[in-house]
Amino acid sequence: MNAVADEREGFAAFLLRMRGRGIAGKDLVGAIEQVPRRNFIGAQWQSSVWSDRLVPIACGEVIEGIDLQAQVIHALSLDPQHRVLEIGTGSGFTAAVMARLCARVVSIDRWRTLVEQARHRLDALGVGNVILRQADAKLGMAGEGPFDRIVCWAAFDSMPRNYVDQLASGGVMIAPIGPGDGEQAVARLTKVGSRFERQDIGKVRLQPLLPGLAARI
Repeated sequence: MNAVADEREGFAAFLLRMRGRGIAGKDLVGAIEQVPRRNFIGAQWQSSVWSDRLVPIACGEVIEGIDLQAQVIHALSLDPQHRVLEIGTGSGFTAAVMARLCARVVSIDRWRTLVEQARHRLDALGVGNVILRQADAKLGMAGEGPFDRIVCWAAFDSMPRNYVDQLASGGVMIAPIGPGDGEQAVARLTKVGSRFERQDIGKVRLQPLLPGLAARI
């Protein structure tokens, strides 16, 4: 079987897994299909393009498997008018997918190399509604807000209450919450007044959110 056939088979298997979880929205599936995921993954990991496993990327980091990425983006319930803050640019794949579902994505990462690589990938695809920044994720991007949606791909050790003010009224934040060395709950946090209403929607084991900027790369 050649590489193209392998990828088609992998994508079909991914779609079946998503349907099994009740995730079959045409807009989301279309957005994922329009972003060539293979361009965001190193050559040595191409067999994992449509895998549900973590995939290594530059700077000693990893990106989430496609199943988790799709589930989280689905849970965001994106609207074409939404402004989204993404914490953890990674390869840039999820920013590219969300950019097809909303008005604007501001994506931040502590690693300059990851931000630059993601920028090259998005520029090559002609994605023009994503702003990429190297920034301290602990602080967010208050000056760019408020956002309708916030998504974080690393774990907070406790409720991220400092992000309440960066969300619009009724806005939603999705983030793993729990110990950095153990299992975390994927929490869907809806802003009600000056507080969050929490709904846990899954379990993960992701890296803890680190403060500050990477010093060299």
